[in-house]
Amino acid sequence: MSILDRARRVAASADAKVVFPELDDPRVAMAADRLRADGLCTPIPVTKDTTDDLVAAMMAVRGTKEALVRRLLQKPLYRAAAMVRAGKADAMVAGADSPTRRVIEAASMGIGLADGVDIPSSYFLMTFPDGRDFIFADCAVNVMPDAMALEAIARASEATGRTLLGDARVALLSFSTAASGAGDSVDIVRAVAEATGFTGPIQADAALNASIAAKKGFGNGNANVLVFPSLDAGNIAYKLCQELGGAQAVGPFLQGFRHPVCDLSRGATVDDIVAATLITISLALP
Repeated sequence: MSILDRARRVAASADAKVVFPELDDPRVAMAADRLRADGLCTPIPVTKDTTDDLVAAMMAVRGTKEALVRRLLQKPLYRAAAMVRAGKADAMVAGADSPTRRVIEAASMGIGLADGVDIPSSYFLMTFPDGRDFIFADCAVNVMPDAMALEAIARASEATGRTLLGDARVALLSFSTAASGAGDSVDIVRAVAEATGFTGPIQADAALNASIAAKKGFGNGNANVLVFPSLDAGNIAYKLCQELGGAQAVGPFLQGFRHPVCDLSRGATVDDIVAATLITISLALP
């Protein structure tokens, strides 16, 4: 059973409430209607009023002053995030008509980061025609992560992999395998590998192919969580897999927040939004 099939089964057995702050977008509206009709969730719009409980919920995130909170809550993205924090919704699905930075700002101010997390990041669930599933991170948020940011991405991605894939085998990708190359980016990846115990630095072929890993004498060639050294690398890789490999890219999802947040691609189709919502629901439930 595929991850999406499992997510659909989970969603069908729950009554998750998902807030969609962009229901005026026809794609989002159609996806929400389909999800409701299939009994997969209860889509809810953003509340029209700035209620006291939303103000209190958002103030609790960072101790932001009430006057500023009330101004921010005039924006639908912020109200949607505060609705999740206040328990009026289990998760938020946005981004079809909003840039990633705006979704992150709203989630940071309205939902807040999970305990122990300082840097949010993102991932795609990549589903390939041969049935294999992978986590690709970070493909949407951190442009050129330093060692601290890359470690945060790797640790968050491992947790995501355990939740969605059942087992997280993390590879810290580079143009170098082990000690075969040198450079600033390799040094960052190597530092993160030493701090986390994840496999790296490692080239993509060695991360995915056991015979190549054996020939290079590094890794097992069975990674299912791929952590890229830069946004350039991650974004290019997932789009190439889509266009040349026929992979379905579900997401991007934001990770590191107290509650699940999906940051849709602005080119998302109705099917993409439905699939992303199902994954978001599966992450929202205990």
